[in-house]
Amino acid sequence: MKLLLDSTSSLLFSLLLAQLPMFSYGTVLPHRRPSDLDKLSNQTRNLMKLTQELLKEHAFDSDVESHRFRSLPEMSNRSANDLSNLELKPTLSQLHADLKLYEHHFEWLNRVSKKHQHPAVPKLIEMIKEMKSLINLLHRQMQKIEAPKLTNPTPSLPPHLPYHFDVLQSSHELLQHFKLFCDWAYRAFLSLKPKASAVQ
Repeated sequence: MKLLLDSTSSLLFSLLLAQLPMFSYGTVLPHRRPSDLDKLSNQTRNLMKLTQELLKEHAFDSDVESHRFRSLPEMSNRSANDLSNLELKPTLSQLHADLKLYEHHFEWLNRVSKKHQHPAVPKLIEMIKEMKSLINLLHRQMQKIEAPKLTNPTPSLPPHLPYHFDVLQSSHELLQHFKLFCDWAYRAFLSLKPKASAVQ
């Protein structure tokens, strides 16, 4: 009788051990929901990737003159050392205003590129679509924290570019400038994440 009980206990113990992997696999840990700043930084990173891909299609063997667009946001006064000192509301407001300026320039570039039947137009359209999505996402975040909306004067751009090379040069300059902006904005969103969590 004792032998039978020992055998039964041993069998039950073996069955229990066999079920343990099932229990462990069946337990799903809850995923951490991405914050609004996570979404903003991820979308900015996607935009930076698209910009780099477009830059490869507009590669130049020599340096391009970089003074065609004086209406672009100033990047020389923004450094990685300043990121820890950024304030939430003013920074989000400024980034939104900057993105609206870039949107205006890239929509112009899309129009003049179409006239010259440039092969990069489909990817440029995809990039503008991503930019608009980022602008909308950023605007919703600004509304949540009641950050003011800044407005820049709309720059005047030429209605067309006479030569295909002008389109290439303009594309290269805009993309290079926007790549710098995306890199800084991505770091800024990551830096602001703790401050955004504190006010929500």
